[in-house]
Amino acid sequence: MAGSGSTAWQTALTTLQEVVPPFIPAGAHAMTVVIEYPPGDPGTPPHRHSGPAFGYVLEGEMLLELEGEPERVVRAGEAFWETGGDVIHYQDGNNRDDVPLRFTVTMLCEPGTPMLTLVSDEELTRLADRRAPRPEGRR
Repeated sequence: MAGSGSTAWQTALTTLQEVVPPFIPAGAHAMTVVIEYPPGDPGTPPHRHSGPAFGYVLEGEMLLELEGEPERVVRAGEAFWETGGDVIHYQDGNNRDDVPLRFTVTMLCEPGTPMLTLVSDEELTRLADRRAPRPEGRR
């Protein structure tokens, strides 16, 4: 019967982030994954995604670094995103050595292209000027 039941839906929604991605690959499909790293794990080596990616940290702290941006810590309960395409994703590792990191990511993937492509050492060297200055003592 219409009008009966809970009204919790009226206050249940919390906006975590709202962005306008620069592009969405033609014919893109969406993929949502959960990533889990043990304490202190450096995460995926530098890589790219074929389309934009939107994430949320479920547990722990991620050290996130995207091309042209200084590294930053994203904590449990916080959202993040990246443009994808040619942008290098340098870091997504566990910032803590005492707790695991769990985060979820929804990616808009280009058909026929892997959702993640590693960047070669040669390309990292050639594009070194695109990386934000590193904190003292970090490589």
